[in-house]
Amino acid sequence: MNAIVSVTRDWAIGLEGGLLVHGKADMHRFVELTMGGTVLMGRKTLESFPGGPLKGRRNVVLSRDPHFCPEGAECYRCMDDALTAVAGEDPDKVWLIGGASIYKALIDECARAYVTKNDVVLPADAWFPDLDADPAWQVETVELGGTTKRGIPFEFVTYRHV
Repeated sequence: MNAIVSVTRDWAIGLEGGLLVHGKADMHRFVELTMGGTVLMGRKTLESFPGGPLKGRRNVVLSRDPHFCPEGAECYRCMDDALTAVAGEDPDKVWLIGGASIYKALIDECARAYVTKNDVVLPADAWFPDLDADPAWQVETVELGGTTKRGIPFEFVTYRHV
């Protein structure tokens, strides 16, 4: 399994259920990497998508709410059940996509983390684990990304779990 995330300089990922930085190149990369695979997420992340479950991907959702399971999603009440559900898949095609509590709980199950690093600090209430401060993670590649429409420089950094 791999994680994919967009972070700010202080590893923030969201505020009140929304992304902090919106970038066309970041979204294109997300679609390109995850299309045809499986995305594993929490309920709040799924609810943040305007169109519901992501098209062209298997949507595996963790939710404590036994009544929550929109059409097009597979819902599980515990992480072990969700991990069992994806265990038979190619691990390079299973993507951990959030939110913060799901990332924190499952990041060590990931082989790689594909991180869009936005060179900005913004108000936030959700963070991704700081992989630069964790000796279990090493930078594998860095690609220049460009600048968002709002003038925020970004780069694509791939981390490898060692």
